[in-house]
Amino acid sequence: MVTIIIPAYNEENGIRDVLCNLQKGLSAHHIEAKITVVDDGSTDHTAQTVQNIPGITLIRHPYNKGYGAALKTGVEAADTEWCMTYDADGQHTPDLIPLLLKEMNALNHMVVGKREGYKGPWIRQPGKRLIHIVANYLVERRIPDLNSGLRAFRRNIFLRYAHLFPNGFSLSTTSTVCFFKENLNIAYVPIRIQKRTGKSTVRPNDFIKTLMLIVRLTMLFSPLRIFLPLSILLGLATACWVGYGIVVQQNISDSAVILIALTTLTFFFGLLADQIAAIRREQHAHHSSS
Repeated sequence: MVTIIIPAYNEENGIRDVLCNLQKGLSAHHIEAKITVVDDGSTDHTAQTVQNIPGITLIRHPYNKGYGAALKTGVEAADTEWCMTYDADGQHTPDLIPLLLKEMNALNHMVVGKREGYKGPWIRQPGKRLIHIVANYLVERRIPDLNSGLRAFRRNIFLRYAHLFPNGFSLSTTSTVCFFKENLNIAYVPIRIQKRTGKSTVRPNDFIKTLMLIVRLTMLFSPLRIFLPLSILLGLATACWVGYGIVVQQNISDSAVILIALTTLTFFFGLLADQIAAIRREQHAHHSSS
């Protein structure tokens, strides 16, 4: 049994078809699943449309809190071991669900649909590629798909780190980074999505928010991935400037001393941040297990 969580915001034009097709697909594949729609403060008739479809659990937010907040609400309300996220805009189809189910086993903590072919509107791709490069560096491995909206995860693991996840659309991105940084097992399965129905709610400034969230997560899980390269760059600059001062000016300038101090402080601040991050993780792990 799995709970399929569908965040919805102003999706009245397509939500009925998405839910009816999903129910038919689950029945055709003999899959036992609970379907929960979280209406994220829609201003249209999304909630009323969902209410008229039998077999669907509807949870309503009093106002728009964000994609991530809607997912967290759905996960908290679920009572199954596994939860799966599914888009309300028609990008996902029921035939993809069995692909994820095959990998939802005792070995894996998360299963993600790796999009092939069409991956969304072209205008969003450059920003996604940049975020992907940054995330790959921070987690020290190649991530096949950073923010696919079709994914399944163990409910207890998700809730363990839910306080780190944002309320906006970038929950998919940050949860992927978090699971990788915690060395949890993530399986990827190839999928193909369709073009969405309706208008996307993603805004241009969400790109900056996602980058900042990735940096914030890295500061929590591995601060030295930021401070060590920065210390090395400052150290090289300092060595060059000190060498220039000794060879050309026959002395060490005040600016060189400042650079030496800055390099040293940056390195030791990184070590301190890394130790604090390790202590926080240990405390949170102990609190979760107790």
